[in-house]
Amino acid sequence: MVIAHRGASYYAPENTMASFRLAHSMQADMIELDVLLTKDGVPVVFHDTDVRKLTNGNGPVSDFRFTELQKLDAGSRFSKTFEGEKIPALEEVLEWLPDEMLLNIEIKPEAVSETGKNGIEQKVIQLVDAENLMERVLLSSFSYIAVKRFKEIHSKLRTGLLYEKSQSAGKTPSVLMEEYRADFFHCSSREMSRNWQRQLLDKQLPFMIYTINRKRSMKNWIHKGAKGLFTDKPDLLREVYSETSEI
Repeated sequence: MVIAHRGASYYAPENTMASFRLAHSMQADMIELDVLLTKDGVPVVFHDTDVRKLTNGNGPVSDFRFTELQKLDAGSRFSKTFEGEKIPALEEVLEWLPDEMLLNIEIKPEAVSETGKNGIEQKVIQLVDAENLMERVLLSSFSYIAVKRFKEIHSKLRTGLLYEKSQSAGKTPSVLMEEYRADFFHCSSREMSRNWQRQLLDKQLPFMIYTINRKRSMKNWIHKGAKGLFTDKPDLLREVYSETSEI
């Protein structure tokens, strides 16, 4: 099972290098991060479309050039301990990624263009390929258009479809995965029904659940056959998984 760290939002400012280093120290198998594009087309790691809530700046990420974003403080609002923490470029994270770690890159729907020409999908895949990380990266999105484009750009890239009801038109996860050529299905614990779970397991289609932070829920989803869990507490999940595996 994959222990995926969801940005360390309990212990460090989310989607920062500090949180990723912490995830590594807490023995997470995978880091999950969000990617948007700057005004000058640089893929950056940031959760919100607007910087106001998480930094000392104001305005959409897409209104800033990368050099302008680098002037913002992305740590102080979380804690003075992280004062001066910067918004990282995706390239910086890829260059840092330890050899034993996997990476889930979530493309934010707001960054996905209608045509896709020289868009965020192409830029991200080029960066991943340049660092020879195709085997360790999973690209995912709530944008089904983006999920479909991933495989059109690079057929061997592993992809995850994040369930989004309005785009799904009542289709089951297995149908959606086939239609969009996704390798994994991601959804919240609330959305995963028994029927969906049964169908996915019967067809041996891997699914991952977010965001699981309670010990009881961790045990529950391990027993239910989840391929991986997204959590803010990878150290706790590691402990629970070890205990469960010994039973």
